[in-house]
Amino acid sequence: MKKEGKEIEKSQQNIFRSKSQKRLLEIAKNIKLLILDVDGVLTDGSIILDNKDNEFKVFHVRDGHGIKMILRAGIHVAIITGRYSKVVERRAKELGISEVMQQCFDKRVAYRYFLEKYSLHDEEVAFVGDDIVDIPLLKMAGFSVAVADAPDEVKAAAMMTTKNRGGRGAVREICDFLLKSKGLWAKIINEYAQT
Repeated sequence: MKKEGKEIEKSQQNIFRSKSQKRLLEIAKNIKLLILDVDGVLTDGSIILDNKDNEFKVFHVRDGHGIKMILRAGIHVAIITGRYSKVVERRAKELGISEVMQQCFDKRVAYRYFLEKYSLHDEEVAFVGDDIVDIPLLKMAGFSVAVADAPDEVKAAAMMTTKNRGGRGAVREICDFLLKSKGLWAKIINEYAQT
């Protein structure tokens, strides 16, 4: 009897997850702009400084490829970060991200700027964050995502939490999810399979 009850409970949890996943896919298919934080999202949050004032950051190559695929699919990508770094400018340029706002102490200002520039509504924007300073944008964006290693308060403010940590494939996970929500994933896989 106990075993049967556990199986029913597990089945109900799976149904809940699939409904939740289905709802997230419905929301994600409307996204026209993906906004990313940098430290803790595009990187693992480490900041390496040397004695010559050089700053080093480590980016994940699959995150970069995901961003390239998103851009090719017609989804805009922007970066909003509280810090300034030449490394971020360089990485954004390599990936084809022209919208980069650094030293944003109130990220809401940059967020509203991008909405106005692209004539978008909140429900057409996805935001990925990792720390409590990102909570305001997580609450504003139509599709909000926290990375796996974000604090609980950040995860609670987000609609979705990635399986991967920041700087370790979290952004790629979101890019793939957005492409799947728009029904573009099979086409992309087929294109790579034929090359």
